Amino acid sequence: MAKLFGNLNLVFGIGLVAAIAVMLGFADSAPVDPNSILRWMHVFFGILWIGLLYYLNFVQVPTMPSIPAEQKGAITGHIAPKVFFFFRYAALFTLLTGLGISIVDGYGHAALTLTGEGNVKLIGVGMWLAIVMAFNVWFIIWPAQKKILGIVDATAEEKAAAAPRALIASRTNLLLSLPMLYCMASANLG
Repeated sequence: MAKLFGNLNLVFGIGLVAAIAVMLGFADSAPVDPNSILRWMHVFFGILWIGLLYYLNFVQVPTMPSIPAEQKGAITGHIAPKVFFFFRYAALFTLLTGLGISIVDGYGHAALTLTGEGNVKLIGVGMWLAIVMAFNVWFIIWPAQKKILGIVDATAEEKAAAAPRALIASRTNLLLSLPMLYCMASANLG
């Protein structure tokens, strides 16, 4: 049992097989179609993205100042690069699957132009918040983190300038995540 649960890829693969089995088992009452597949993927990637956003803001960033200098390399050299890989691709795939849902369901244009009625307008606000957040991840946070983590060459001054830029963008995303989550959840419950 320990061998099974020690293998992340195997556990993930079994989880995917179990999800597909549930989908097929309930296909009569919950049809498996492009919409349901995109929604499932959207929720998965969204949980991964926002979970890592909250991990970074509530755990890693506040804890870093109290970590002894000789131990920080474990975070910056090993953990943080992997966190930021999953963080940025989860943001991208959350955005792409969300846009895919809006296209498949036929409300994408109305939502993005905020011209739809009721929940379409609400989901549009959520979509725009998510777009801003994904932009922050890819074009502000990640370029700054590459300097901070030493993935790209940067002087001490460049690293020092990158840190507050990354923090402000990350805290902006934390702030925007709360109304975004409300928009997404409420628009889909009505």
